[in-house]
Amino acid sequence: MTFEELRAANIARKASAWPEEDPWEPWDWTNATAGEVGEACVEGLALLVALSAKAGVAANLAKKMARVWPAGADMQAWNRPEDQRPDILRASLAAELADVVIYADLLAAKIGYALGDCVRDAFNAKSEGIGSSVKL
Repeated sequence: MTFEELRAANIARKASAWPEEDPWEPWDWTNATAGEVGEACVEGLALLVALSAKAGVAANLAKKMARVWPAGADMQAWNRPEDQRPDILRASLAAELADVVIYADLLAAKIGYALGDCVRDAFNAKSEGIGSSVKL
């Protein structure tokens, strides 16, 4: 499985759930990510501390994005001056997302799994659970 295959399957499955337009903003997705990391932390594995920290940083960046995103432009003054440029915030968030994937791969290796296999299995199980025909 490649990242491109994952993206195509994610988009296809998401489109079946939300046939119009995706109602979630970036901060909704970082909250969901942090929630999933929190569930994993219940297992108490050491590498999850680093993964959780990275997810928290990503969620904080998304919070700042919410303040300068078009709908939240009136709240721009709540951010420090260096946090008022959406392009810089998006780039910072992208870097944190990469760190989350890197730590997730290290954790998967530590417990004897390939991250791609974990993602494929979880994606397909979720598809089964919601009645979606989209599979990896």
